[in-house]
Amino acid sequence: MPSIRIQGLQKRFGDVPVIDGLDLAMDDKEFTVLVGPSGCGKSTTLRIIAGLEDASGGEIWIGDREVSALDPKDRDIAMVFQDYALYPHMDVARNMSFALRLARLPKVEIEQRVRRVADMLSISHLLSRKPRELSGGQRQRVAMGRALVRDSSVFLFDEPLSNLDAKLRTQMRAELALMRQRVEKNMIYVTHDQIEAMTLADRIVVMHGGKVQQQGTPEELYKHPANLFVAGFIGAPPMNLLAAEVVADVDGAIASIGEGVDLPLPQRLRRSLAAGRSIIVGLRPSSIRLGGMAEGALPLQVLLTEYVGAHSVLVADCAGQRVSVEINSDAPYAGTGPALFSFDPESLHVFDPKTEAAL
Repeated sequence: MPSIRIQGLQKRFGDVPVIDGLDLAMDDKEFTVLVGPSGCGKSTTLRIIAGLEDASGGEIWIGDREVSALDPKDRDIAMVFQDYALYPHMDVARNMSFALRLARLPKVEIEQRVRRVADMLSISHLLSRKPRELSGGQRQRVAMGRALVRDSSVFLFDEPLSNLDAKLRTQMRAELALMRQRVEKNMIYVTHDQIEAMTLADRIVVMHGGKVQQQGTPEELYKHPANLFVAGFIGAPPMNLLAAEVVADVDGAIASIGEGVDLPLPQRLRRSLAAGRSIIVGLRPSSIRLGGMAEGALPLQVLLTEYVGAHSVLVADCAGQRVSVEINSDAPYAGTGPALFSFDPESLHVFDPKTEAAL
């Protein structure tokens, strides 16, 4: 399968820039997820790749072929839409085979492709049903099957699970991951759900304001966010971001949150940050532990306990700033009030409040 390259992609609606000089390179057989909030340009990018939107500038390459000026049918692309887009008067088999019949492929080959994909998606028993006789999850599988039977070099998914309820979305996410293992194709998946991005992607591209904020593996983005936006967007519950000031200490600089709450900085930053500098420190809720330690003590005023099953999320006050803590639900803590927590200073992230970049 060919790699995909996007160079200097631009899209404007009138004078309003939606995508501003986007550069991306997607490897052969890679599952790439474009993720970001509504309005960040991810779906527009996908539609431009598919040829459903015209770019205002830039180039799109699939392998050694530039496809920017080609019609959608000539790009060797299949797309799964958010709203299924199934023909209500056709049964599942005819919905899945529609593009193949338009291409006038032999009947035997059409039947073989439909049967193979239906078996892979566990919908063989539904081939004679109409869309109105299917559940939401079944309809989405049919929509994916219709794309897969085309055997295109690139598959595009535009928020395919957003119309499903939470339980079904979790189930379909697992089925998508299993399908990805069996179908070695280039896939680009758009979602606003960072959990989908983290669980499905070989590589995540985080977008905001029509620009790429960071791209990398799920682990890279989670452990080493490049800026404040990525830090706050990737991870659930989101990272705690606290305004602080650098204060000189005998062992090197520390971060003062206020009201006597001082946090030790990672060793790599203790000698490089000047006293008096404003910073933002980031600490993931899962990195905070119940109980104090000699280093990394964190006194909190717990305001609320949210029980979510195996884990509980504590909402607390830290020197006038809100903090979330994720603990095991079996931990010996319940209720509200003052409590002492701790963290490993090396798990602390530090950002410049002006540039928002990680330090």
